[in-house]
Amino acid sequence: MTAAGTGKAPPVATAQPGLPREVYVLSVVGGCVMLGLGLVLPVLPVYAATFGAGPTRIGVLVALFALLRLAASPFCGRLGARFGERRVLVAGLLLCAVSSALTAFASSYGQLLVFRGLGGVGSVLFSVSALATLLAVAPADRRGRASAVFEAGFLLGGVCGPALGGLLALVDLSTPFLAYAVLLLAAAALTLAVLRTGRTAGAEPGRDAVGLPVLLRDRRYVAACLAALAQGWVLFGLRGALVPTVVVAWRHDVTWVGWAFTTSAVVQALLIVPAGRVVDRAGRRPAMVAGTGVAAAAIAALAFVDSYAWLVVLLCVYAAGSALLNAAPAALIGDVVAGRAGSGVAVFSMCTDVGAVVGPVVVGLVAERVGVPAAFGSGAALLVAAFVAAWTLPTVRPMRRS
Repeated sequence: MTAAGTGKAPPVATAQPGLPREVYVLSVVGGCVMLGLGLVLPVLPVYAATFGAGPTRIGVLVALFALLRLAASPFCGRLGARFGERRVLVAGLLLCAVSSALTAFASSYGQLLVFRGLGGVGSVLFSVSALATLLAVAPADRRGRASAVFEAGFLLGGVCGPALGGLLALVDLSTPFLAYAVLLLAAAALTLAVLRTGRTAGAEPGRDAVGLPVLLRDRRYVAACLAALAQGWVLFGLRGALVPTVVVAWRHDVTWVGWAFTTSAVVQALLIVPAGRVVDRAGRRPAMVAGTGVAAAAIAALAFVDSYAWLVVLLCVYAAGSALLNAAPAALIGDVVAGRAGSGVAVFSMCTDVGAVVGPVVVGLVAERVGVPAAFGSGAALLVAAFVAAWTLPTVRPMRRS
């Protein structure tokens, strides 16, 4: 039995060889996507309000993007297998670019719904294909670092985007959407010019794509999917929807929310690449256990804080655990699917989307009817479930190549 098959890192080279060029290309492309998404997200509610949309209709507009991502996810694996991941990736980028450009010229709320929905489909085509490509090109002993570098591009783009979006909106509310379209076109051009997917260092020879029924019987796959579900729930339900409400209830304005999120994002950005090295050197299981354990403790503690300073501290602690959870689950998925595309990668991506769609609704209901501490407890419970799943993974001593 190999190390990769037991939840532990595959053999690690002592010389720490570099990552394939394709990993960095995917990271830059992902950074462009998240930078552009960050440009439009803060502006979208204000833009929708100019068409007479109230809070409920704005909420529907925001949720539609995630809902259509979720609905389109099951088809991504088949499309990638039939047409090639690179083609599907570029198609997703172009569809998002068209969606954003059309949004800039929308003349009604109904058109906004249609155009944002197209963006959701394009977004999932890109994200699933990009992850499948990453797992195919990254060697097994460097999947943790590759996943970390990939996520670092998204994280840095997400940190810079909102501030730039606010500045562009001063020109006109449609300007961020046009800028997003330009960034996506640039990302598509970069993908076509530079990305080559013929290299499959991460794909084990002689292995076909693993079917979903087989994957669901694999503890590594279940643990990775639980971690993805918990991450989506916490990031979009607790952090995105509940934390701002708590901060405002303490009589701070929304600027304080921005500073809290920015501080924790900086912590995560500083730790994410070292976290990838931990995943490859110490192994998948220790990284999963540490990541879910630290994140669960931080979220559970948030239920008891009553000051802004402690909230920022705990968000930073959560960011430290989240850095591991940005690298370890994806590396585990790569081990399970043997670096090959298929429904396994798409379902893993769907788990995050399920958390992002269901989390804000359930968290809001629990906060209203039971209380804010119970709402934080929902996220902590999911992370504890992922912690238990990670703890049950088999352990072997990491091996090194001479």
